Amino acid sequence: MGRHKEAVCIVSGGLDSICAMAYLIETEGYRVHMITFGYGQRAKREIRAAKKFAKNLRIQDHKVVDISFLKAIYGKTNALTNTYLSLPKHFDYTIVVPLRNAVFITIAGAWAMSIGAELVAYGAHIGDERYPDCRPEFVKSITNALNLGESDGIESGLRKNIKIWCPAIDGIEKSDLLKIGYRILGNQIFQTWSCYTNGIVEKSKDPLHCGKCESCINRKEAISKAGLEDKTHYAN
Repeated sequence: MGRHKEAVCIVSGGLDSICAMAYLIETEGYRVHMITFGYGQRAKREIRAAKKFAKNLRIQDHKVVDISFLKAIYGKTNALTNTYLSLPKHFDYTIVVPLRNAVFITIAGAWAMSIGAELVAYGAHIGDERYPDCRPEFVKSITNALNLGESDGIESGLRKNIKIWCPAIDGIEKSDLLKIGYRILGNQIFQTWSCYTNGIVEKSKDPLHCGKCESCINRKEAISKAGLEDKTHYAN
C-alpha cells in the first residue's frame, strides 16, 4: 500500500474546523495531524471541544499550542481576547483578531514542513470573506510566502512544497460544510463549541452557548439552512 497523504489541520473546536477536518479524513483520505491554539481567547471551552474530537476521531497527533502571550500584544484591538469589550450580535471589526490566521498557518506550516505533510488546512468558508485572512487571495499569498521561506529546502528535497486549503477555496459555504460534517459525524457536530463566550453557566447544567453572540447566531442560521435539527444547548 502507498503512503497516506498527510495534512496538518488547524482545529479550534468549532463547527467549521471540525467539519473540514472530517471531510479531509473521510472523503479525501488524509492522515491528519491536528493543531489547536490557545491564543488568549475568552472561549477556552473550544479547546476542550477540540481535545474531545481528537479523542473521538482517534487523532494520534494533536498538539495544543499555548501562544496566549498574544493577548498582551493584541491589547484592546478585539473582543475575542479583551473581555472588557462587549461581544457583538452582528459582524463588526471588534471580532477580527489581527492576523490570527496568518499566525496559526505559519506555525502549522512549520510543523507540516518538519514532518513532511503536504497540506495545511483550516475551516474558513465562503461566508467568512468579511475576514481578510479567510479570503482565497490571502490563502494564495501566504502559501507562496511560506514556500518561499523554505525554497532552498524544497529545492534540495529536504522539505515538501505545502498547499494551504480551506473550504472557501472550493466555494463551500457554511451550511454545505455542515451537511458534509453531519454526513460523516452525525450528531457529534453539535458537541463543537462556537460561542465567543466561555459558556453561560446555569444551575445543575453544563455550560451553554450564549445563543446571541455573532458566532452563535451564525451557527443557528447555518444549521437551519442545512435542514438539520439544532441539538446545541443555548442559553438564549
